[in-house]
Amino acid sequence: MLLKLLENISPKNFYVFVGKVTPWTLSFAILLITYGLYLGLFVAPTDYQQGEAFRIIYVHVPSAWLSLFAYSALFASAVIALIWRIKIFEIIAISSAKIGALFTFLALVTGAIWGKPMWGTWWVWDARLTSELILFFIYLSIILLYNSFDDYRKGAKAANILAVIGFINIPIIHFSVEWWNTLHQGPSVMKFSAPSIASEMLVPLIYTSIGFTLYFVTALLLSARNILVDRERKSQWIQSI
Repeated sequence: MLLKLLENISPKNFYVFVGKVTPWTLSFAILLITYGLYLGLFVAPTDYQQGEAFRIIYVHVPSAWLSLFAYSALFASAVIALIWRIKIFEIIAISSAKIGALFTFLALVTGAIWGKPMWGTWWVWDARLTSELILFFIYLSIILLYNSFDDYRKGAKAANILAVIGFINIPIIHFSVEWWNTLHQGPSVMKFSAPSIASEMLVPLIYTSIGFTLYFVTALLLSARNILVDRERKSQWIQSI
């Protein structure tokens, strides 16, 4: 049943779906990010150890979360595209790679800014930081491999195979702070026990995380639609729009 549903996602239906959904996802994303940042920057109390420097958490953590979430979306789309050869998921996969690379870069930059006052240096070859940097290079490799073929279907296949192989880095990133002795702090929100962060600081983080996720969904759908239109520009349904 799921396979039949996936196969029935036509380019035209996807185009119409994106046009209806993205205004809502973008509006809620802006609202949640704005409100979350307001609470985090102006209402949440100062951290007793890190001072004001901790407030970058409201950008760093959502960016780091989305660097992994985007790759999960990339992996799932790549598997569907490789097994069932559904064009839409080839497009979603490469769109996930492009946006995921941006969020990974943002996570690395904000992590370096946060690390400077905490560790006294912009960068350390910590297990979490190094595996996140490897993720960034995997994203770039997938994008470059996709664009290295004149036939976009062949490029998509090669890139998707690399994406599936590269997924091994995701659990390494997630569990790196548990498997190795690292400077990077362990999980403080997503863990089996209660979060180890004060509720006054946690609530804004939840708002920004949901907002960033909705922004990712919006950017992903719009990017995929743009690629779809470019590919299908000679199709009759495009001419009729």
